[in-house]
Amino acid sequence: MSKDKEFNLATPAGKELGRSLSNIETVKDHDAERSRLRSIFIVITCTAAMVVNISNTTSVSISLPTIEKDLVIEEEQLQWLVSAYSLSSGCLLLFFGRLADLYGRKKAFMIGTLCQIAFSLGCGFAQDGLTLAVLRGFQGIGGSATIPSALGILAHAFPPSRARSIAFATFAAGAPVGGAFGMIIGGVLTQLTSPHWRSIFYMAAATSAVIGVSGLISFDADVPSSEVVKRVDWIGASLVTVGLVLIVFVLAQGEIASDGWKTPYIIVLLVLGVILLAVFLVWEWKLERIIEEDPSRATSMWTPPPLMKLSLWTRAKGRMAVILVIAFLNWSAFIGWSFWVQLYYQNYLLLTPVETMIRFIPMFIVGCLCNFFVAMVVAKLPLVIFVVSGTLLTATAAILFALIDPSVTYWAFCFPSTVLIVFGADFVYSSGTIFIAKTSLPHEHSVAGALFQTMTQIGTAFGLTISTIVFNTVVDSESAKLGVTVNSSGTNAPMSAQLVGYHDAQWTSAAFALMAALLAALFLRSVGIVGHNRVIRHVDSDQTMAAHAASHDTGIPMTN
Repeated sequence: MSKDKEFNLATPAGKELGRSLSNIETVKDHDAERSRLRSIFIVITCTAAMVVNISNTTSVSISLPTIEKDLVIEEEQLQWLVSAYSLSSGCLLLFFGRLADLYGRKKAFMIGTLCQIAFSLGCGFAQDGLTLAVLRGFQGIGGSATIPSALGILAHAFPPSRARSIAFATFAAGAPVGGAFGMIIGGVLTQLTSPHWRSIFYMAAATSAVIGVSGLISFDADVPSSEVVKRVDWIGASLVTVGLVLIVFVLAQGEIASDGWKTPYIIVLLVLGVILLAVFLVWEWKLERIIEEDPSRATSMWTPPPLMKLSLWTRAKGRMAVILVIAFLNWSAFIGWSFWVQLYYQNYLLLTPVETMIRFIPMFIVGCLCNFFVAMVVAKLPLVIFVVSGTLLTATAAILFALIDPSVTYWAFCFPSTVLIVFGADFVYSSGTIFIAKTSLPHEHSVAGALFQTMTQIGTAFGLTISTIVFNTVVDSESAKLGVTVNSSGTNAPMSAQLVGYHDAQWTSAAFALMAALLAALFLRSVGIVGHNRVIRHVDSDQTMAAHAASHDTGIPMTN
């Protein structure tokens, strides 16, 4: 955008931009006063929060057989020890993202960290499966507060520059690294320590405590929100939270319900969840239209500022929506790959948790290396290169396991697949979050990051559900060909039938990634480079770049 042009601030969008611009000097002063060491610790702290959030799922997954025996939990209910965390952490992201934008990201981050500490310790002392599942749900609330807050903190701490590219690439690497770290530390602690699986939660509590102290010291003080009316859309928050909870619950429970997907309560809850989400979207559209036409109505109890502006999806000529859908699909593939590979190692090859953990070590190492690579080239290559190559690498990793021959060496299929899956996840996540930060206004950073993270969480539940349906259907079919009727727990399924099931589950993950690659190739070709080599301030800052994108979508007039 040329410097001799300015926005017409008489329009509603222009007024919003003007309020956002009022905080430029405040943010600039924070950046000028901060030392390089503090900046490094901001990145480390936010990345560590991501690592803990992801590892809280994978570390428990790898220890499920031990927990099952220790607490005598029925196998069909065992998955709720994982799903309860994903349910709460995924469904409350938008709500906590909005709270962080309004009342302070540092405050929200610290509250989330305290929640993680308290309920991680509670999980470690749980004496039965129901208590552990409930506490896991509360533990996930901490993750739903820390992650969108961390994204907002990074976006405000680092203006568009190479430093921002490095910060977001490092944060993004926390996802695959956290997945690998959780499997590694979960396998080691479960098998080699006296408290066994309980050590996982003690470790999570201790790590969260260190993260909290680091954030308290290193994070900048919260900058007041630029919004004139600082109110929460409680109706919208209730609709989207309950709707997402019902849908994610159905995705987790549908396959193991008494009559499967034909079970009456599964059908009812799924329909109700979809209706609530549809009502939420209509409600948010209505609020945005009302406040754009008459901003004074934002003070009314029934017309607060929307929790999530639907226009956010249309930013950059709708490419924001494309990135969000790609994140959904790629995460469906990435988590599906992780889940089925882990089961393949432990249930098919009958490896111990430590033996399984060793095979995931390349994920941790490559994740760290990938961070440096992305940070170096994100300011030189267009977004479409990162997203298309990332999704294709994810698909390739799944295809390698879909073709795997159990009799061959680990280095033939497993190792290259483990390396490629990290590049795929990191490319999409890092470039996607940088694009989100660039396209959203400063007071939207946390809620926009929360939206991106919500799509990955829903993608997780969706990918696992679809691949599980494929696995179970294929195993039943292949077993029937051999004259075996598989029991409810699947323990009598022939090994050959299970292998075909693992293959087809990975083909399903590959299909998700290939769909994401196709979307990227079709719709992201003209986006250009999202990273920056130089620090950009004032006329080219976040505020004006986001508004520049909005001007093409909402018709903000430009005057000479």
